[in-house]
Parts: sequence; C-alpha cells; structure tokens
Amino acid sequence: MKQSPSDQRPGLKLRTWAALLFLALFLNGCTTCQHSTLAGSRHFDFDRDTMAFANELIWEYYFDDQGKWVSRAREPKPDYSLHCFVVARSVRQFFQNARFDPALPKATEAEYRTLVRRVVSSSPRKPLPPDKQIIIPGYADLREFSAAHERALKDECGSAWESYFQRGHWRMVFPFSTGHQEKTAEHLLRDVQANQVPVVHIVRFPSLSINHALVVFDALPTEESIQFTIYDPNDVKAPGSLAYDRKTRRFSLPQNKYFTGGRVDAYEVYTSWDY
Repeated sequence: MKQSPSDQRPGLKLRTWAALLFLALFLNGCTTCQHSTLAGSRHFDFDRDTMAFANELIWEYYFDDQGKWVSRAREPKPDYSLHCFVVARSVRQFFQNARFDPALPKATEAEYRTLVRRVVSSSPRKPLPPDKQIIIPGYADLREFSAAHERALKDECGSAWESYFQRGHWRMVFPFSTGHQEKTAEHLLRDVQANQVPVVHIVRFPSLSINHALVVFDALPTEESIQFTIYDPNDVKAPGSLAYDRKTRRFSLPQNKYFTGGRVDAYEVYTSWDY
C-alpha cells in the first residue's frame, strides 16, 4: 500500500473500503463507552516528552504553476516513514508508563532496547501507577533519550503496519456529526486539563486527503473556539495547533507541509472504547 496514515494520497480502491467496513462492523461490537477522568501527575512538556526524530514524509507536497496542490515522491526515500500512529502511541506510553532518572548509571544498548520494548508493550489505555512505571536510567527525558538512541526507538517502538491496523480505525468510515465533534472537543479539553495526553486521529474520509495521528497536550478555550496545542509526529521542531470552532462545531488544521489546511474530522484513539 503506497498510502501512509500520515502522508496519504487520495483514491483507495473499493476493496479497501469493503475491508474497512467489515473490520468496522466486527470491532464495533467489542467496544465500550467509558471515558477516563484520572488526573496525571504533571503536564506534558513538548521539549521533554516528544521524540527527537520525525516520522518522515514519503511525498513532497506543493502548489504547481496552476495553483493545484500536487505531490511527488521524495528523493532520497526516507528511512523512517508511515509511523505516525506508532510514534504518537509510543510518546503517550512513555509519558504515562515510564520514568526517566538521569542520576542512575547509563545502561547498555541491549538493555535500553529491552526497556523500550517493555514501555511499548504496556497499555496506552490504562496508565501504570507510579510504583509500577518503567525506569529509564541515565537520561532526563524522552527527547534526550531518543536523540541518543534513535535507532533503538525506531526499531523497537513498532512497525508501519501498526499505523494501518490500529483497532480504532473502524470509526473513520462512518460520518462524523457535529454533535460527535462537540463531544470530542469536550473530552479533549477535559483530558488536557487533567494532564492527560490524548491521541487524536484526524481524517477526511473517503478522500483521505489527510489521515494522521496527533498528540494533544494543551488547550485555550474561549467563547468562540478551543485552540488545542499538539505534538505532530511529522514535526519535531515546534508544537502545532488544532482548532475547534464552537459555532460550526467542527475542527480545522492550518496548512502545513502535508495538508492544504481546512476542516478535518477528529476522534480519540488508544482509549477504552477507541472512538
């Protein structure tokens, strides 16, 4: 499959829609509607709690001479792409299930790989209690650790197929009502105010002009909107933004290097119900 969950070109074939619909109907019967309200112990810090490397784009997007948004394959081909959901999920797992201790001696590369596998094998849906968190010795935070052990994290956090077969993907094939989007915005606001880090799937279905995972970690609510601050796995330099308009009850994303900007549909993943 050429399309990436974070670097998506439009035009998936009919058999793909049929497979998604079958998967949706199968998984829909396995979900429950509960929402966590547990408060985290600290606030997410972009400079500490994100990866030092990016999920790279496999396409370059630009406006041609006629003003049309087009794409071409990147050259040279990136060595780490199609991992937006893997990166977003792993960042959430490190934030809620791991603890960094720079005072401890550094471990070997093999030991760090084992610790990374333990973290990404932990539940992204249920945080570990403090006494059960996985300790990462010798580093102050995930940003520092991932800069020093980039290859280990890329190898051990998960494969690209996990971005395609995340169990919450069933939801994107169904329409997103304004009521659903309003509840999503309320849940996201509640989560970040409780120091949680929800992972959001943003999509335009069926065009799939965007199909991507973001981590939401802050919000500024006003009477007219909620301006959410995000970590985009495609951009390690600075936080991004995701806006919710209270009047239209819709989300929007500004133009960036892979999206022309405009309305998106949003829903949470890696939750107890994954929708």
